[in-house]
Amino acid sequence: MAKNLRMKAARAALDLSQDELAKKVKVTRQTISAVENGDYNPTINLCIDICRALGKTLDELFWNDEGGNKK
Repeated sequence: MAKNLRMKAARAALDLSQDELAKKVKVTRQTISAVENGDYNPTINLCIDICRALGKTLDELFWNDEGGNKK
C-alpha cells in the first residue's frame, strides 16, 4: 500500500496534527499515522469521517488512479 501524501497534505494545510485529526474522527493518533504511511487500509466509514474533517472528497484523498482506466 502506498503512502497517503494527499491526506497528509490536506491535514497540514489545515494546520492539524495527527492527534487533532484523530480526536475529530474518534480514532488514535497511531491509526492516522498508519493510514498516512500506507500501513493500514481504513474502513469506508473512517475514510468518510477523515474526508469530512479535512473538507475533502473520497476521490481527492483516497482514490488511487495509478494505472488509469483501461478500455
